[in-house]
Amino acid sequence: MNFFKRLFKIGEAEANSAIDKMEDPIKMTEQGIRDMKTDLEKSLEALAQVKALAIRAKNDTEEFALKAEDYQQKAMLILKKAQNGDLDTAEADRLAKEALIKKEETLQHSNRSKGESEKFDTSLDQLEKNVQTIKQNISKWENELKTLKARVKVSTATKNVNKQMAEIDSSSTVSMLERMKDKVNQEEALADAYGDIANTSKSIDEEIDTAVDTTKTNAELDLAKLKEQLGIDSSKKE
Repeated sequence: MNFFKRLFKIGEAEANSAIDKMEDPIKMTEQGIRDMKTDLEKSLEALAQVKALAIRAKNDTEEFALKAEDYQQKAMLILKKAQNGDLDTAEADRLAKEALIKKEETLQHSNRSKGESEKFDTSLDQLEKNVQTIKQNISKWENELKTLKARVKVSTATKNVNKQMAEIDSSSTVSMLERMKDKVNQEEALADAYGDIANTSKSIDEEIDTAVDTTKTNAELDLAKLKEQLGIDSSKKE
C-alpha cells in the first residue's frame, strides 16, 4: 500500500516527481497494481484468521456461559439434597461452595472471551473495510490503466503521423514539387523557343518559291514546249 500511495497520490510533489522520472509509466502502474493484489491477498488471509478467532471467541463465550449456568444448577441441586436429608449439610455446603467458585471462574472466562470477541469484531469491521477499499482501488486503477494504454496508443499514433508530416515538410517535398513545376515551365518555354527558331531558319529560296508559286509557272512552260513539238501555234486562240 505504501508503494501505491507514493505512486498514485495525485497532487503531491513526491509522487509527481516519481512519475516524471519513470522510464515506463505503464509498467510501473502494472507493478503497483500487482503490489496491491499482493496486499489484498495478505489482507484476505488476515481477515480469515481474525474471523476464525472471532468465531472461536464467540463460541467460547457461549460455552463458558452455559458452563457457569450448569455450575449454578449443580449448586442448587446439592443444597436441595442437603435440605431433603439426602446429603450431609456440611458436605453439601462445601460442594455447593466449590460449584459457585467454578461458576465464578467460568463467568470470568466468559467475560474475557466476550471482550475478545468484541475486539475481534471491531478488527473484522476494519479489515473488511480495508479489503473493500483495496478491491475498489484495484478496480479503479485497472480501469485507469486501460485508459492510459489507450491514450498512449492514440498519442503514439498521433505523434508518428505528425512526425511524418513534419518530415515531409522538412524534406522539402513541397519545394521539390515547386522546382519540378518550374522545370516543366522551363521545358515548355524551351520547346516554344525551338519552334520559333525552326520557323525562322527557312532558306530564302523556300520563301521565294512559296511567294511566287513556281509549280503553276513550270506547268505553263511545259505546256508551251509540248505545243511547239506538236506544231501547234500557241499564239492562236480558239
